[in-house]
Amino acid sequence: MPNLALSEINIVLIEPSDTQRKIIIKQLEQANALKVEAVSNVQTAVELITNYGADLVVSAMYLEDGTGLDIITQIKNTPNLAAIPFMLISSENRTEKLEEFKQAGVAAILPKPFAPESLSKALNASLDLINSDEVDLELFDIEEVRVLLVDDSKLARNHINRVLSGLGLEKILEAENGAEALTLLKDNTFDLVVTDYNMPEMDGRELSEFIRFNPETAHIPIIMVTSESTNSLHMANIHQTGVNALCDKPFEVDEVRKMLVSLLGQ
Repeated sequence: MPNLALSEINIVLIEPSDTQRKIIIKQLEQANALKVEAVSNVQTAVELITNYGADLVVSAMYLEDGTGLDIITQIKNTPNLAAIPFMLISSENRTEKLEEFKQAGVAAILPKPFAPESLSKALNASLDLINSDEVDLELFDIEEVRVLLVDDSKLARNHINRVLSGLGLEKILEAENGAEALTLLKDNTFDLVVTDYNMPEMDGRELSEFIRFNPETAHIPIIMVTSESTNSLHMANIHQTGVNALCDKPFEVDEVRKMLVSLLGQ
């Protein structure tokens, strides 16, 4: 199936303000995203997406009958809709509110007001999810790469799994936390570990330290996924635990592709 261009994807836009809808539609058109169906509330959006589908959902955070989180949760928990990328547009800057969307598997978060280049970047990140192509590795058959995916959020695991699967990875085992991951590491052989940082029982740092200090697993590349800024002082010391790469949430296809080539292609 040929890749879709921005001008070809069907976008459902959910925005309660008439003025904001017109502004966002104009900006989408200027970015060459031309097929936009706009609605104002959660109920209408869910009915539209359920009945007619969408290639991309773009939503405000706060709506008259709920929030954008209600929409993304409904999408991600419906098997035939779960692969639809979700982009959040919001002026909300509270970490705990944005964290809910990151854990739910949002493809991109665009703050209001936004510049054309920011919109273009967010649209391209979403388009990468739609048009994801298999990674070509010299030393591995990508379909045979064995991955351990660790995250306490089921929705986040589902999103990361879809990204990895879209890049050609088929052998993915999942764990809800570091403690459960240890059991899988003892009973299985892996070529790559993708782990969240903040988890109960055993977090990503502790899991990474175990992997590096165990001779049987010390060679396995580790990608740590975090909703904290990878440039923050808090995350600066994570590489000391033996983590090979840090990846921000949202988990973006292009960034992950480069990491896979770097970690497995040499």
